[in-house]
Amino acid sequence: MVQPVLLYRPVSFRNNIKVSNIFQILKQYASPVDIEEVTGKVGEILAVSADNYSYENLKLIYSVIDLTSLNSTDNESKIKAICTKINEFANHYPDLPNVAGICVFPSLAGCAKYYLKVPSVRVVSVAGGFPFSQTFFEIREQEARLAVKAGASEIDMLLNVGKFLEGNANAVFGEIQKLKTSIGKIRLKVILETGALKTLDNIKAASIIAMEAGADFIKTSTGKLETSATPEAVYVIAKAIKEFYLRTGVKVGIKPSGGISTCEDALIYFTIIKKVLGDSWLNPKLFRIGASRLTNNVLLELEKLRPETSTI
Repeated sequence: MVQPVLLYRPVSFRNNIKVSNIFQILKQYASPVDIEEVTGKVGEILAVSADNYSYENLKLIYSVIDLTSLNSTDNESKIKAICTKINEFANHYPDLPNVAGICVFPSLAGCAKYYLKVPSVRVVSVAGGFPFSQTFFEIREQEARLAVKAGASEIDMLLNVGKFLEGNANAVFGEIQKLKTSIGKIRLKVILETGALKTLDNIKAASIIAMEAGADFIKTSTGKLETSATPEAVYVIAKAIKEFYLRTGVKVGIKPSGGISTCEDALIYFTIIKKVLGDSWLNPKLFRIGASRLTNNVLLELEKLRPETSTI
Protein backbone atom coordinates (compact mmCIF):
# COMPACT_ATOMS: atom_id res chain seq x y z
CA MET A 1 0.00 0.00 0.00
CA VAL A 2 1.17 3.56 -0.72
CA GLN A 3 2.48 5.17 2.44
CA PRO A 4 0.74 8.41 3.44
CA VAL A 5 2.59 11.67 2.85
CA LEU A 6 2.16 14.08 5.77
CA LEU A 7 1.52 17.39 4.05
CA TYR A 8 0.17 19.17 7.10
CA ARG A 9 -0.85 18.74 10.70
CA PRO A 10 -1.94 15.36 12.04
CA VAL A 11 -5.31 14.78 13.70
CA SER A 12 -4.40 16.03 17.17
CA PHE A 13 -3.83 19.50 15.72
CA ARG A 14 -6.68 19.71 13.22
CA ASN A 15 -8.76 21.83 15.56
CA ASN A 16 -6.06 24.51 15.44
CA ILE A 17 -6.55 25.14 11.72
CA LYS A 18 -7.88 28.66 11.22
CA VAL A 19 -11.17 29.09 9.41
CA SER A 20 -9.55 31.44 6.92
CA ASN A 21 -7.36 28.59 5.66
CA ILE A 22 -10.14 26.23 4.56
CA PHE A 23 -10.28 27.51 0.96
CA GLN A 24 -6.53 27.13 0.64
CA ILE A 25 -6.79 23.57 1.95
CA LEU A 26 -9.66 22.75 -0.42
CA LYS A 27 -7.43 23.70 -3.35
CA GLN A 28 -5.20 20.76 -2.48
CA TYR A 29 -8.14 18.49 -3.35
CA ALA A 30 -9.16 20.53 -6.36
CA SER A 31 -9.52 17.75 -8.96
CA PRO A 32 -13.21 17.44 -9.87
CA VAL A 33 -15.06 14.16 -9.47
CA ASP A 34 -15.16 12.19 -12.73
CA ILE A 35 -18.81 11.14 -12.90
CA GLU A 36 -18.21 8.55 -15.62
CA GLU A 37 -15.41 6.99 -13.60
CA VAL A 38 -17.57 6.87 -10.46
CA THR A 39 -20.46 5.33 -12.40
CA GLY A 40 -18.15 2.75 -13.94
CA LYS A 41 -16.47 1.81 -10.66
CA VAL A 42 -19.77 1.58 -8.81
CA GLY A 43 -21.15 -0.58 -11.60
CA GLU A 44 -18.21 -2.95 -11.19
CA ILE A 45 -18.78 -3.11 -7.45
CA LEU A 46 -22.50 -3.77 -7.85
CA ALA A 47 -21.65 -6.64 -10.18
CA VAL A 48 -19.40 -8.36 -7.63
CA SER A 49 -20.89 -7.38 -4.26
CA ALA A 50 -22.91 -10.60 -4.10
CA ASP A 51 -19.61 -12.50 -4.16
CA ASN A 52 -19.05 -11.23 -0.60
CA TYR A 53 -22.18 -13.00 0.63
CA SER A 54 -20.76 -15.20 3.36
CA TYR A 55 -21.28 -16.06 7.00
CA GLU A 56 -18.14 -14.20 8.12
CA ASN A 57 -18.91 -11.05 6.15
CA LEU A 58 -22.48 -10.90 7.41
CA LYS A 59 -21.16 -11.33 10.96
CA LEU A 60 -18.93 -8.33 10.37
CA ILE A 61 -21.82 -6.32 8.95
CA TYR A 62 -23.88 -7.07 12.07
CA SER A 63 -20.99 -5.90 14.25
CA VAL A 64 -20.83 -2.45 12.60
CA ILE A 65 -24.54 -1.58 12.83
CA ASP A 66 -25.59 1.47 14.82
CA LEU A 67 -29.06 0.25 15.79
CA THR A 68 -31.10 3.38 15.26
CA SER A 69 -34.35 4.70 16.72
CA LEU A 70 -35.06 8.29 15.68
CA ASN A 71 -38.83 8.65 15.60
CA SER A 72 -41.27 11.15 17.06
CA THR A 73 -42.86 8.27 18.99
CA ASP A 74 -39.64 7.33 20.82
CA ASN A 75 -39.80 7.22 24.60
CA GLU A 76 -38.01 5.65 27.56
CA SER A 77 -39.99 2.40 27.30
CA LYS A 78 -39.00 1.90 23.68
CA ILE A 79 -35.30 2.60 24.28
CA LYS A 80 -35.34 0.33 27.35
CA ALA A 81 -36.79 -2.48 25.19
CA ILE A 82 -34.06 -2.02 22.57
CA CYS A 83 -31.35 -2.01 25.23
CA THR A 84 -32.81 -5.17 26.77
CA LYS A 85 -32.55 -6.97 23.42
CA ILE A 86 -28.93 -5.84 23.10
CA ASN A 87 -28.19 -6.94 26.67
CA GLU A 88 -29.69 -10.39 26.10
CA PHE A 89 -28.23 -10.88 22.62
CA ALA A 90 -25.23 -12.97 23.76
CA ASN A 91 -27.55 -15.40 25.55
CA HIS A 92 -29.33 -16.18 22.28
CA TYR A 93 -26.39 -15.79 19.86
CA PRO A 94 -23.18 -16.59 21.76
CA ASP A 95 -21.14 -17.02 18.56
CA LEU A 96 -22.04 -13.62 17.12
CA PRO A 97 -20.76 -10.11 17.84
CA ASN A 98 -23.19 -7.54 19.16
CA VAL A 99 -24.10 -4.35 17.31
CA ALA A 100 -21.67 -1.43 17.47
CA GLY A 101 -24.02 1.14 18.94
CA ILE A 102 -27.53 2.32 19.72
CA CYS A 103 -28.35 5.69 18.12
CA VAL A 104 -30.99 7.85 19.84
CA PHE A 105 -32.17 11.41 20.31
CA PRO A 106 -30.22 13.56 22.84
CA SER A 107 -33.05 13.50 25.39
CA LEU A 108 -32.86 9.69 25.44
CA ALA A 109 -29.07 9.33 25.64
CA GLY A 110 -29.24 9.10 29.43
CA CYS A 111 -31.92 6.43 29.19
CA ALA A 112 -29.80 4.37 26.79
CA LYS A 113 -26.75 4.79 29.01
CA TYR A 114 -28.70 3.64 32.07
CA TYR A 115 -30.26 0.52 30.56
CA LEU A 116 -27.42 -0.59 28.30
CA LYS A 117 -25.25 -3.19 30.05
CA VAL A 118 -22.91 -4.25 27.22
CA PRO A 119 -19.67 -2.24 27.50
CA SER A 120 -18.69 -2.72 23.84
CA VAL A 121 -21.92 -1.15 22.53
CA ARG A 122 -21.68 2.62 22.20
CA VAL A 123 -24.37 5.13 23.07
CA VAL A 124 -24.66 7.31 19.97
CA SER A 125 -26.70 10.49 19.99
CA VAL A 126 -27.71 12.70 17.13
CA ALA A 127 -27.23 16.29 18.24
CA GLY A 128 -26.79 19.80 16.96
CA GLY A 129 -30.33 20.50 15.81
CA PHE A 130 -30.94 17.15 14.10
CA PRO A 131 -32.25 16.57 11.47
CA PHE A 132 -31.96 20.01 9.80
CA SER A 133 -29.49 21.99 11.99
CA GLN A 134 -31.66 25.06 11.46
CA THR A 135 -31.32 26.65 14.86
CA PHE A 136 -28.83 28.87 16.65
CA PHE A 137 -25.36 27.36 16.76
CA GLU A 138 -25.16 28.01 20.50
CA ILE A 139 -28.18 25.75 20.98
CA ARG A 140 -26.71 23.09 18.72
CA GLU A 141 -23.42 23.17 20.62
CA GLN A 142 -25.13 23.02 24.01
CA GLU A 143 -27.31 20.12 22.88
CA ALA A 144 -24.19 18.13 21.96
CA ARG A 145 -22.62 18.90 25.34
CA LEU A 146 -25.77 17.86 27.18
CA ALA A 147 -25.96 14.61 25.20
CA VAL A 148 -22.40 13.81 26.22
CA LYS A 149 -23.12 14.72 29.83
CA ALA A 150 -26.13 12.39 29.75
CA GLY A 151 -23.97 9.49 28.59
CA ALA A 152 -23.42 9.64 24.83
CA SER A 153 -20.01 8.33 23.79
CA GLU A 154 -20.46 9.41 20.17
CA ILE A 155 -22.19 12.40 18.58
CA ASP A 156 -23.72 12.46 15.08
CA MET A 157 -24.14 16.07 13.92
CA LEU A 158 -25.47 17.45 10.65
CA LEU A 159 -23.26 19.63 8.51
CA ASN A 160 -24.98 22.96 7.87
CA VAL A 161 -26.30 22.12 4.41
CA GLY A 162 -27.90 25.52 3.82
CA LYS A 163 -24.67 27.42 4.44
CA PHE A 164 -22.71 24.92 2.37
CA LEU A 165 -25.01 25.33 -0.63
CA GLU A 166 -24.64 29.11 -0.55
CA GLY A 167 -20.85 28.69 -0.68
CA ASN A 168 -20.10 29.59 2.92
CA ALA A 169 -17.42 26.95 3.54
CA ASN A 170 -15.89 29.05 6.33
CA ALA A 171 -19.08 28.93 8.40
CA VAL A 172 -19.54 25.19 7.81
CA PHE A 173 -15.94 24.47 8.77
CA GLY A 174 -16.09 26.74 11.81
CA GLU A 175 -19.25 25.16 13.22
CA ILE A 176 -17.89 21.63 12.96
CA GLN A 177 -14.56 22.67 14.44
CA LYS A 178 -16.22 24.43 17.40
CA LEU A 179 -18.60 21.58 18.13
CA LYS A 180 -15.76 19.04 17.99
CA THR A 181 -13.76 21.20 20.40
CA SER A 182 -16.78 21.37 22.72
CA ILE A 183 -17.10 17.59 23.03
CA GLY A 184 -13.37 16.90 23.23
CA LYS A 185 -12.38 13.25 22.84
CA ILE A 186 -15.94 12.12 22.13
CA ARG A 187 -16.15 10.63 18.64
CA LEU A 188 -17.83 12.99 16.16
CA LYS A 189 -19.65 11.78 13.06
CA VAL A 190 -20.57 14.53 10.60
CA ILE A 191 -23.70 13.87 8.54
CA LEU A 192 -23.45 15.35 5.04
CA GLU A 193 -27.07 14.75 3.97
CA THR A 194 -25.80 13.67 0.56
CA GLY A 195 -29.26 13.63 -0.98
CA ALA A 196 -29.49 17.40 -0.45
CA LEU A 197 -25.98 18.18 -1.71
CA LYS A 198 -27.06 17.14 -5.22
CA THR A 199 -23.64 16.76 -6.90
CA LEU A 200 -20.72 14.41 -6.35
CA ASP A 201 -18.33 17.39 -6.31
CA ASN A 202 -20.35 18.87 -3.43
CA ILE A 203 -20.20 15.55 -1.58
CA LYS A 204 -16.42 15.44 -1.96
CA ALA A 205 -15.96 19.06 -0.84
CA ALA A 206 -18.26 18.60 2.16
CA SER A 207 -16.33 15.47 3.16
CA ILE A 208 -13.03 17.34 3.07
CA ILE A 209 -14.36 20.30 5.05
CA ALA A 210 -15.70 17.94 7.71
CA MET A 211 -12.47 15.97 7.97
CA GLU A 212 -10.30 19.07 8.14
CA ALA A 213 -12.56 20.47 10.86
CA GLY A 214 -12.03 17.40 13.03
CA ALA A 215 -14.66 14.83 12.03
CA ASP A 216 -13.84 11.30 13.17
CA PHE A 217 -16.46 9.82 10.82
CA ILE A 218 -18.32 10.90 7.69
CA LYS A 219 -21.97 9.82 7.67
CA THR A 220 -24.10 10.02 4.55
CA SER A 221 -27.59 10.89 5.67
CA THR A 222 -30.15 11.59 8.37
CA GLY A 223 -32.60 9.13 6.85
CA LYS A 224 -35.23 11.88 6.89
CA LEU A 225 -35.08 12.78 3.17
CA GLU A 226 -36.30 10.75 0.22
CA THR A 227 -32.73 10.20 -0.97
CA SER A 228 -30.39 8.78 1.66
CA ALA A 229 -27.26 6.67 1.16
CA THR A 230 -26.41 5.75 -2.42
CA PRO A 231 -23.48 3.69 -3.73
CA GLU A 232 -22.20 6.66 -5.73
CA ALA A 233 -22.19 8.98 -2.71
CA VAL A 234 -20.48 6.40 -0.50
CA TYR A 235 -17.88 5.71 -3.18
CA VAL A 236 -17.01 9.42 -3.43
CA ILE A 237 -16.83 9.78 0.36
CA ALA A 238 -14.59 6.72 0.58
CA LYS A 239 -12.27 8.14 -2.09
CA ALA A 240 -12.11 11.47 -0.22
CA ILE A 241 -11.29 9.62 3.01
CA LYS A 242 -8.51 7.72 1.25
CA GLU A 243 -7.06 10.93 -0.21
CA PHE A 244 -7.21 12.56 3.23
CA TYR A 245 -5.44 9.56 4.74
CA LEU A 246 -2.68 9.62 2.12
CA ARG A 247 -2.15 13.33 2.78
CA THR A 248 -2.29 13.25 6.58
CA GLY A 249 -1.90 9.71 7.85
CA VAL A 250 -5.27 10.09 9.64
CA LYS A 251 -7.91 7.38 9.26
CA VAL A 252 -11.45 8.78 9.23
CA GLY A 253 -14.40 6.42 9.50
CA ILE A 254 -17.39 6.12 7.19
CA LYS A 255 -21.07 5.50 7.99
CA PRO A 256 -23.63 4.83 5.25
CA SER A 257 -27.04 5.52 6.73
CA GLY A 258 -30.66 5.79 5.65
CA GLY A 259 -32.72 3.23 3.77
CA ILE A 260 -30.32 0.32 4.32
CA SER A 261 -32.51 -2.61 5.28
CA THR A 262 -31.41 -5.68 3.31
CA CYS A 263 -28.26 -7.78 3.32
CA GLU A 264 -27.85 -7.00 -0.37
CA ASP A 265 -27.77 -3.27 0.39
CA ALA A 266 -25.30 -3.72 3.23
CA LEU A 267 -23.01 -5.90 1.12
CA ILE A 268 -22.81 -3.18 -1.53
CA TYR A 269 -21.46 -0.70 1.02
CA PHE A 270 -19.23 -3.37 2.57
CA THR A 271 -17.73 -4.01 -0.88
CA ILE A 272 -17.19 -0.30 -1.58
CA ILE A 273 -15.29 0.13 1.69
CA LYS A 274 -13.25 -3.02 1.06
CA LYS A 275 -12.36 -2.02 -2.51
CA VAL A 276 -11.57 1.66 -1.88
CA LEU A 277 -10.23 1.74 1.67
CA GLY A 278 -9.15 -1.82 2.31
CA ASP A 279 -9.63 -4.41 5.02
CA SER A 280 -8.21 -2.17 7.76
CA TRP A 281 -11.43 -0.10 7.58
CA LEU A 282 -13.69 -3.13 8.04
CA ASN A 283 -14.26 -2.82 11.78
CA PRO A 284 -16.56 -0.79 14.09
CA LYS A 285 -13.86 1.81 14.76
CA LEU A 286 -13.88 2.92 11.11
CA PHE A 287 -17.05 1.53 9.53
CA ARG A 288 -20.65 1.79 10.70
CA ILE A 289 -24.03 1.28 9.09
CA GLY A 290 -26.94 3.29 10.47
CA ALA A 291 -30.06 1.11 10.36
CA SER A 292 -33.17 0.02 12.22
CA ARG A 293 -34.47 -2.95 10.19
CA LEU A 294 -31.17 -4.41 8.98
CA THR A 295 -30.37 -6.32 12.18
CA ASN A 296 -33.23 -8.81 11.88
CA ASN A 297 -32.56 -9.41 8.19
CA VAL A 298 -28.88 -10.10 8.82
CA LEU A 299 -29.73 -12.50 11.65
CA LEU A 300 -32.11 -14.43 9.37
CA GLU A 301 -29.37 -14.79 6.75
CA LEU A 302 -26.82 -15.86 9.36
CA GLU A 303 -29.24 -18.54 10.51
CA LYS A 304 -29.37 -19.88 6.93
CA LEU A 305 -25.58 -19.84 6.55
CA ARG A 306 -24.53 -20.93 10.02
CA PRO A 307 -21.81 -23.61 10.16
CA GLU A 308 -22.83 -26.92 11.68
CA THR A 309 -20.54 -26.29 14.65
CA SER A 310 -22.20 -22.95 15.44
CA THR A 311 -24.57 -22.79 18.41
CA ILE A 312 -26.82 -19.99 17.11
